[in-house]
Amino acid sequence: MDSPMTGPATPGGRRDTPRDRPRRGRVKCVIWDLDETLWDGVLLEDPHVTPRPHLIELLDTLDARGILQSVASKNDHTTTMAKLTQLGLAAYFLHPQINWNPKSTSIEEIAGALNIGVDSLAFVDDQPFEREEVAFHHPQVLCVDAKEIATAAAEWEEFQPRFITDESRNRRSMYQSGIARDQAEKEATATGENFLATLGMVFTITPAAQEDLQRAEELTVRTNQLNSTGKTYSYEELKVLCESPDHLLLVAELQDRFGSYGKIGLALIETGTTVWRLRLLLMSCRVMSRGVGAVLLHHIMTLARDNGAQLQAEFVETGRNRMMFVTYRFAGFREIDHHADTTLLQADLTRIQPPPTHLTVKTAQP
Repeated sequence: MDSPMTGPATPGGRRDTPRDRPRRGRVKCVIWDLDETLWDGVLLEDPHVTPRPHLIELLDTLDARGILQSVASKNDHTTTMAKLTQLGLAAYFLHPQINWNPKSTSIEEIAGALNIGVDSLAFVDDQPFEREEVAFHHPQVLCVDAKEIATAAAEWEEFQPRFITDESRNRRSMYQSGIARDQAEKEATATGENFLATLGMVFTITPAAQEDLQRAEELTVRTNQLNSTGKTYSYEELKVLCESPDHLLLVAELQDRFGSYGKIGLALIETGTTVWRLRLLLMSCRVMSRGVGAVLLHHIMTLARDNGAQLQAEFVETGRNRMMFVTYRFAGFREIDHHADTTLLQADLTRIQPPPTHLTVKTAQP
């Protein structure tokens, strides 16, 4: 019988419900079962299990698309990690959950560790019970039968990002650098800003160039929690705005001693009058703990002030982006209007906070 939480299965084992319609590039992370899924056999019964060759190729394919991967496996952690290392596969998987907990719990742990929503996860398992258990607790997760994953990855829109950028190709390594940073922070004797000062962070803000636009579209599609309006922009829309004399499209990049975070911030400002309108401000969730969230906003405030303009900003509550409203309020914005779902905020340009001392900010004038 079909679970009322997941709806009827379509051909190929795919679930199709009103809350889970195909959405291009929706999947940000694929979570794999191991026994009888990624490899043939059960590891604790046969220490010589062998991976399925077509799935090993698929790991590479997904990785090149910028889709992260992890593991949710009911197994002995030490034995399983040793096997994954022996097979040369361990490096593919971020925050693997190998334990005897329900897989729905493991999936929640992975989403939290990666700081992404469960609605951007796909879960691959050979067992209908495990897929149904996950679907019951997390109906937004795309559950896929192990027999169908190769077809799904090749044909389903959810696994097909519109663009594959340099950010995509390096996404796993950037997350691995983040894990190294977190470990360094745990081991550090310094705390708070004292630790951040040891990272040598450089925050660069530049007007968007043609080569930035694919990543800019990707940012609007992937960023939910720190997107001031929840609006997404296509490459074509961004190209028009980038070339418009009445708009300013800014991108922000962050790097530190562990490597680059990539381009992690985007702002769209309408500048055609004496009142500038900040149409979009977003920041990757990966840098929430780095104290850089308001730096791009303060830079825009400075640009407006130096050009003799007032600055207003649009905010649309999405249910996941409340932190952006808090960022505006801490920066001195006040509400001046509310229409439909949009709140209009006005900046106080007489008090612009300087960048934090642990951060070097580099800018290029538009």
